[in-house]
Amino acid sequence: MLKTICSIFGDLEPDDALAEVLFGLIMALTWTVGSRLVMQEEGLDVRGLIISTLGCNIAWGIIDAVLRILGTTFFRSRRLHLFRQIKTAKDEGAALAVIRNEFPTDGTALSVDRADAEMIYRSLLALAVRSEPSRVTLTQSDLLAAVAVFFLVSATAIPAVIPFLVIDDAERALRVSNGLLIGLLFFTGYAWARFSGGRPLYAGVTMTGLGLIMVGIAVALGG
Repeated sequence: MLKTICSIFGDLEPDDALAEVLFGLIMALTWTVGSRLVMQEEGLDVRGLIISTLGCNIAWGIIDAVLRILGTTFFRSRRLHLFRQIKTAKDEGAALAVIRNEFPTDGTALSVDRADAEMIYRSLLALAVRSEPSRVTLTQSDLLAAVAVFFLVSATAIPAVIPFLVIDDAERALRVSNGLLIGLLFFTGYAWARFSGGRPLYAGVTMTGLGLIMVGIAVALGG
């Protein structure tokens, strides 16, 4: 289901989508947890908290969307540069060295035999030799993925502010808000494991713990 939803938004992969959700949740939690510290001294400015939380996530949603576009452009430009290096290599050995350096088999999820790896490299070389460079451009799918990144980061602020709109008691609303965000941290980790084939319960607990640690660091450093 997650993969189907992501396919609607261009080239956005499920793991990228979950990473953006995680980032947005941490940003929202940083504001709400930090507000509890302020509340103990000055009282809670509910309107200010709502505006700040929404504004922060919207701003970072825009930044992340732009970074997504820049990252896509950089990746394709680098691949084009690699292709040109292969085409202009002085001999076959030099061209294969460029490919091996770019696509190492060490540290991958599969244990690849050296002979098999060499066959893959020679196949890539043959493909590169027969091909011509193309212009690096952004597609509609790339732009849709960037829009999806913006909405994912921005939308994670909504669960943080809803309790303040429906609960009159600011302190209780803050507790509910933090509870919702922490629950979503768990759900994000759970979904990540379901998608990647890991242990959902373990991943959910781990993601919640890591998320709270990162929020604590951000609050402690004034973030």
